[in-house]
Amino acid sequence: MVLGRFLGKERYGAMNLPMNRLSSMLIRAFALPLVATFLIVQFILVMQFLWLYIDDLVGKGLEWWIIAELIFYASASFVPMALPLALLLASIMTLGNLAENGELTAIKASGISFMRFLRPLLFVVVGISMLAFYFSDTLLPSSRLKFGSLLYDVQQKKPSLAIKPGVFYQDIEGYSLMVRRKGKDPQTLLGIWIYDRTISGSYPQVTYAKQGRLIHSPDQRFLTIELRNGFTYADRTPSGKANLSDGESRIRFKKQEIHLDLSQLKLRRSDESLFKDYYSMLNSRQLRLAIDSLRRDNASRDSALNALILGQYHFGRPQSDPVFDSALTEGIPPSTWNDPELSQEALRQIQTVRSYTDMKNREMQSRKELTARYVIELHRKFSLSFACILLFLLGAPLGAIIRKGGLGMPTVVAIAGFLVYHILTMTSEKLAREGSLAPEWSMWISSLFLLPVALVLVYRANRDRTFRWIS
Repeated sequence: MVLGRFLGKERYGAMNLPMNRLSSMLIRAFALPLVATFLIVQFILVMQFLWLYIDDLVGKGLEWWIIAELIFYASASFVPMALPLALLLASIMTLGNLAENGELTAIKASGISFMRFLRPLLFVVVGISMLAFYFSDTLLPSSRLKFGSLLYDVQQKKPSLAIKPGVFYQDIEGYSLMVRRKGKDPQTLLGIWIYDRTISGSYPQVTYAKQGRLIHSPDQRFLTIELRNGFTYADRTPSGKANLSDGESRIRFKKQEIHLDLSQLKLRRSDESLFKDYYSMLNSRQLRLAIDSLRRDNASRDSALNALILGQYHFGRPQSDPVFDSALTEGIPPSTWNDPELSQEALRQIQTVRSYTDMKNREMQSRKELTARYVIELHRKFSLSFACILLFLLGAPLGAIIRKGGLGMPTVVAIAGFLVYHILTMTSEKLAREGSLAPEWSMWISSLFLLPVALVLVYRANRDRTFRWIS
């Protein structure tokens, strides 16, 4: 039994335990599955991240600490998903173990209600939710900023020098290299062709050597190709005058060295300030300021567009209106009202106005969608903290009701419940971005849907009631 093992005994009557001792052991029993499930979920999400960005990481000669730094910053972005799931699964496992071993029944028999017994864990979860808000409001934007900047640099980095036989290597600016085959060691090359486009002329300078060797500088910034037994063909003809025969030269050599600058293949770190205004990289205070600024700007643009359209064109006025008639006929003789050219001009102006309003409408829709993203990100920080408490209140009574511990039934139930929460969150977020749902509500739809379910489960667990489908 769980509580008995913490006391160093195989069986122990929970009714004889002091409440503070019982609370301490309950927290310890909850901590282990919480940490274990959190680390497992984080590991799965990190593996998914590596699989998603494997093409950006492989073949670029990145140092191990660069990849470790990228994974560390990426793992911080997975906490909002991993933490609620870990709390849900840990609460089901802990209470399920207690109920399965009869310890929860013994605790209730001693006069301790389910909610009184659950109070220490609830305090712990509230503390975790407060830490989760601090994390999402302070640490998460900073880690996302560093992750986005580093990932951009990694994606922009060219592949490392990896010359393959029979394939042109063109990642060094101004040069193309190809070798027929490699020698016994990777530094020895046989049948080398080098096309140099850094020298002016109609065609690149071509160098061929039967044998060569790669020599890297100590800091890996420069590469020297030591060539033996070959020739260099150069065309010095000015562009557009390819028929001049004196522009061609062919030079044989026994030994020659070509020096290449490899600094462009190194990872260059961008200035993080270039990414700091992105909505997912701001804290709650910065998001509020950005939302206010965007809304004022949107209102100003709407007013300017209305003033421009209504100031030049008359809408909603009857044709019998004298002001309308005078504005319509001003400067236009009645004899020309049926002129085809005049009709075409009027049609052209209407099409111009329509195109202009369509363009402005698309612009305003884009800006409203951007505003919605900022609002969604602001409410996401608060909804994460509430989700931690909600999923605990969903999992704890559910574990007490199903009376199963371990990784079997609790895992299935936890994943099913979390999928419902996650799908509702993603769907409502998509609707909010499209303008079909108020962005202020998008992050709370899933919580409002699951809250009554959690309250019903707490009520039934407190009354020691189960479901008919549970044997």
